[in-house]
Amino acid sequence: MPATLAETATELRDRNGQLLRAYPVADGIWRMAVTVDQVDAGYRAMLLRYEDKRFYDHNGVDALALLRAAAQALWQGRVVSGGSTLSMQVARLLEDGSTGRWAGKLRQIRLALALERRLSKAQILELYLIHAPFGGNIEGVRAASYAWFGKEPSRLTPAEAALLVALPQAPEARRPDRMPEDARRARNRVLQRMRDAGVLASDAAETAAQAPMPRGMRVFPQLAPHLADYLVAETPEQARIDLTLEAGLQQRLAQLLTESVARQDARLSAAVLVADHQSGEILASVGSSGYRDDLRQGFVDMTRAPRSPGSTLKPLVYGLAFDQGLAHPETLIHDGPIDINGYAPQNFDGRFRGDLRIRRALQLSLNTPVIQLTQALGPARLMSALRRGGARPRLPGGKPGLAVALGGVGVSLRDLVQVYAGLAAGGQGPRLRARLQAPYDRMPRLMSKVSAWQIGDILRGVPPPAGAPAGMVAYKTGTSYGHRDTWAIGWDGRYVVGVWLGRADGTPVPGAFGAELAAPLLFEAFGRIGRGFTPFPAAPASTLRVATAELPLPLQRFDRGGIGGPPGERLQLAFPPDGAALLLAEGGQMTLRIKGGEAPFLVLANQTPVVTGARRRSIDLPGLERGFSTLVVVDRNGRSDQARVRITRPDE
Repeated sequence: MPATLAETATELRDRNGQLLRAYPVADGIWRMAVTVDQVDAGYRAMLLRYEDKRFYDHNGVDALALLRAAAQALWQGRVVSGGSTLSMQVARLLEDGSTGRWAGKLRQIRLALALERRLSKAQILELYLIHAPFGGNIEGVRAASYAWFGKEPSRLTPAEAALLVALPQAPEARRPDRMPEDARRARNRVLQRMRDAGVLASDAAETAAQAPMPRGMRVFPQLAPHLADYLVAETPEQARIDLTLEAGLQQRLAQLLTESVARQDARLSAAVLVADHQSGEILASVGSSGYRDDLRQGFVDMTRAPRSPGSTLKPLVYGLAFDQGLAHPETLIHDGPIDINGYAPQNFDGRFRGDLRIRRALQLSLNTPVIQLTQALGPARLMSALRRGGARPRLPGGKPGLAVALGGVGVSLRDLVQVYAGLAAGGQGPRLRARLQAPYDRMPRLMSKVSAWQIGDILRGVPPPAGAPAGMVAYKTGTSYGHRDTWAIGWDGRYVVGVWLGRADGTPVPGAFGAELAAPLLFEAFGRIGRGFTPFPAAPASTLRVATAELPLPLQRFDRGGIGGPPGERLQLAFPPDGAALLLAEGGQMTLRIKGGEAPFLVLANQTPVVTGARRRSIDLPGLERGFSTLVVVDRNGRSDQARVRITRPDE
């Protein structure tokens, strides 16, 4: 394939090859790459018949056409027909020369002969299809088809094809938006010639001659403009970028956001991100409610802007607490006033509920229970999990504090969807990707399968917005301090969706709440995916599903009095160390060694209690299966330590 005479537009296409966005070349010209087989066969037949009917027979110069043109010029005293072949027209485009003077004609002849020696007929035709002028800043048949008809040139009507044949002869004098009658006459002359030559049937030509003319140039596709800008800046040398997005879904969600904010505050913007949490493919990414410079600051990509996530990190805290053996969904926890080194958070509504189950505390999005768990875990563990889950949190200060659990950290919508993809995919999800050719890559494990399933089971129980189906989406809402950001992130068995609403400049939106603004939009976004809701997977076999009273004693109640640990040596799982690879015979035992803490001890393997009420500090642990296991030991005060180990067999 020959190189084009000049650069062509950078293009981004969806997973099915549909154009999402294109960028004009450096001089502002719309010139798009195209191959011969991508252009309507009817147009090609008209073009060759009208411009160069012996194209496949001559060597670049049609002697008969030149003799006819010379005779007509002598007889009429002026140039009537040019006699130029398509090869000569390509030569003229190459040198940007004139059309009528004989000196220019001779240069075009020499260059056309050279082109014919070096290139095939298909390659020469392709150069014409890319570089022919079609009015204004439009070059090439593909750009012209988008500009005048809003579609690819693969399927053109006879009227459209005839107009595109006529335009390059006088692209400015025949522009349909400025000279509609001249354009109509030129098009109809082409149709008449095609009827006379038998290329078109009489009735088809007559129908095409009555077709309306385009009234103006259309806007080129501009789907996913924020993501397109980001990816083009990332790889400016790449002429075509194929994305995992679905153009139809992208368009439906962009329209949804536009409609939703139109009824709200004049400065309100919105963003939404949809991904397949099994494959990691991003299916839609809408960065604002409209890609324009207005009060909503639509040019700002709010899928990547770091904002306070409000309560959307709470599920992560609870999942980590389950993994650490600090709590279970049925564990009781006290919701009441707390003061931890001067930090005394309140619930959103200012009320306290007293004793309640962890499950209910998360569903109600209470603040004091999650702060108690964060204190027991340590804020650094939460920050580490965020990074492990694929987020890039921004701390306003240096060291993380307890407020991180309530949104005291900056994360983007894309960060949150990435982390929630890990939750949705059983605790270890894929790395999200928008490039179609990017390889599948799994993130590090965020939490155990059991904990991830338990979080999903809890959040499926959150009442949905009015009119939305219950139990089909596990979701969490959030509202940042001062009502600056509202969020809703959720998933079903296949898709994870994140929604943000707020002002791009970060100023408050009075009265905005995630449950009222973002949650309805989340469920509408799921509806526009158009595939129904995908069922959730069954609970892992090792999931402990019992009532509170049936839990091992240390898990029946979370004792915040033990936060920070009572006096005495801290609990430590001395053996095996975290990350150890252990060789065990089939049916062999592993001995745990415990330092510190206070008996009795509870031991869990992959969230399943395997030893209860132990008072010895050496505990034989039988029945571990090969592969990775997470071991947790909990003392009478609720303090815990854990290690993730890999069990191998002698035959491996």
